[in-house]
Amino acid sequence: NRHKLKHRKFHQNLRKHFFTLRVVELWNKLPRKVVECPSSEIFKSCLDMVLGKLL
Repeated sequence: NRHKLKHRKFHQNLRKHFFTLRVVELWNKLPRKVVECPSSEIFKSCLDMVLGKLL
């Protein structure tokens, strides 16, 4: 999947709390139909559906 992000490991505890590092794993777990949405509005709608099923 070309939309996957690379997750780097750091030895310092400080960097593991950066927003960009915390969301990589979550982003990579999203279904392909959400990640490949053609617009931000459709992305938001698809993301709401996926997250709604988790609750």
